[in-house]
Amino acid sequence: MKLPLTIFSMGVTLGAYVLSRLVAKRHPSPFTTPVFFSTPLVILTLLATGIRLEDYKPAKDVMVFLLGPATVALAIPLHKNWRTLVENALPALFGLAAGSLSTLIVAATLAKLFVLSSVVVASIAIKSVTAPIAVELAPIVHGDPTLAAGFVIATGMIGAMLGPWLMNLVGIRAPLARGLALGTISHGQGTAQAIHEGELQGAVAGIAMGLAAVLTSIAAPFALSLVL
Repeated sequence: MKLPLTIFSMGVTLGAYVLSRLVAKRHPSPFTTPVFFSTPLVILTLLATGIRLEDYKPAKDVMVFLLGPATVALAIPLHKNWRTLVENALPALFGLAAGSLSTLIVAATLAKLFVLSSVVVASIAIKSVTAPIAVELAPIVHGDPTLAAGFVIATGMIGAMLGPWLMNLVGIRAPLARGLALGTISHGQGTAQAIHEGELQGAVAGIAMGLAAVLTSIAAPFALSLVL
């Protein structure tokens, strides 16, 4: 019984993604991005069919495992665009540092202004790193791993939804700049969105996602000690 259920659950997820891409082509909008469109669709399908979270977990584990090869596959666009990346390394690194540090400080400061607890402040400050790193980093900065993971997922979803729309609104068209912004602020989900825009955007976003996580991990304990 478990194998058919796992296959069905994977099919539901894949079907929701394919449908989101088809809808997005006909009706481009922040609300038709794959993550935002697919998530409620999968949840509603699971609720309608009576599949519990525990039953869905094996399918989730398979798809999470496939993230490894998918991440390694980013080396292909990196190799194809390495010359462009090297030529723009200095301004890209400056933008990466500015984006990583500013989002950390602004998020923590706003949370502090709303008189949220120090645990929430620390957890939301590290929202722009990937979930596995946020979970490990949270105890170091006296945050909560579960809260941090939730903030990371919400940040990725919002960034993937609104990031391209906002950049179009303010006239940011350069592929390198768009990929850098999406990877720095919205980590994996932003990188996935960047890949849909083009190889260069995806390559830059992949590098930005990794370097932003490293920089945030180093800077977060010192920055949060000042804010808190």
